[in-house]
Amino acid sequence: MYQLDKDAFGTFLAALRREKGLTQRQLAETLFVSDKAVSKWERGLSIPDPALLIPLAEALGVTVTELLLCRRCPQAQPMTAAAVEQAVQTAITYPGSKAPRAFQAQNRRQALWFLLALAAGAAGMYGCHRWGGWSENLLLSVLLAAGFGGYFWLLVPLRLPDLYDQHPIGFFCDGILRMHLPGLALNNQNWPRVVLAARVWACLAVSLLPLLHLTAALWAPAGWMGWLEYVSLFLLLGGLFLPMYAAGRR
Repeated sequence: MYQLDKDAFGTFLAALRREKGLTQRQLAETLFVSDKAVSKWERGLSIPDPALLIPLAEALGVTVTELLLCRRCPQAQPMTAAAVEQAVQTAITYPGSKAPRAFQAQNRRQALWFLLALAAGAAGMYGCHRWGGWSENLLLSVLLAAGFGGYFWLLVPLRLPDLYDQHPIGFFCDGILRMHLPGLALNNQNWPRVVLAARVWACLAVSLLPLLHLTAALWAPAGWMGWLEYVSLFLLLGGLFLPMYAAGRR
């Protein structure tokens, strides 16, 4: 993850202020803070509160993205994917800008649906073990769906950084999780629907994949199990991204 470089931020901030012909006191009055606060920012001792990023960018004639990247971005030249990712990850790790996680919402009733899906999946896996046997691919698929489900039900941030509302960004980074949705602009309007789609997918995948496998093991003609595993993998991946696209474009 990228961390905001306080020294680089302070140097960039001081240069922008001088370009505008502003003193530290004048900039501070614009933002309704003390000139000592501006001095600390420029010396790399502290950084502005996230709520001040937009008015600070407007006062200095730059974008919030440029403030986060600590450099100017040519307007006629689109940002590279690496630059956008750096800005997004910097915003995510910006001190004080982290949104509350799902488990902090204390909505136990919603999380119960995922627990029920896990119970159904465990029962299905037990049935597969007893009557039909399971493959490594089935176990991997169920564990993958359970892992994604646990993240989207418990750990997902309930709000995206403001940068998503200012620029069309189609990927999401949170720790080791990286999700790329080409052609879809994530923002705080469609994010709740995207999260809901992922949650529904996780519940269905965890609970229905073992049942589908068991049904095929008991009733499908011999030799169909290998074909079924490919179908299950397609449903697993397509069943995640297609609903997320549909939810994000509404």
